[in-house]
Amino acid sequence: QVQLVESGGGLVQAGGSLRLSCAASGFTFSSYYMRWYRQAPGKEREFVALIGSAGGSTNYAESVKGRFTISRDNAKNTVYLQMNSLKADDAAVYYCYALLGTRAYWGQGTQVTVSS
Repeated sequence: QVQLVESGGGLVQAGGSLRLSCAASGFTFSSYYMRWYRQAPGKEREFVALIGSAGGSTNYAESVKGRFTISRDNAKNTVYLQMNSLKADDAAVYYCYALLGTRAYWGQGTQVTVSS
């Protein structure tokens, strides 16, 4: 079955960096776009970044452009989110997402906490 398992979250000071990972299994990872979303307390889940199946195309939410970088390693079935210059507003649970045909799959999420 399809599984998406995020890791790498934690507590970081404002201005610091974290790298999130999402290990995928149960489908042909290299054939699909992958996305990161996040959800802060009391807010709706929002798009953060996406990457094409081969890694050549990326797109970002305006709020993270220039600070976050999405990448993937198809040999490891893993997608990453490098987060630099973290701000208090970046604190959220970060989710990995895959749309396989008409079915959407989410990971369990990883918490990112930013201290000021």
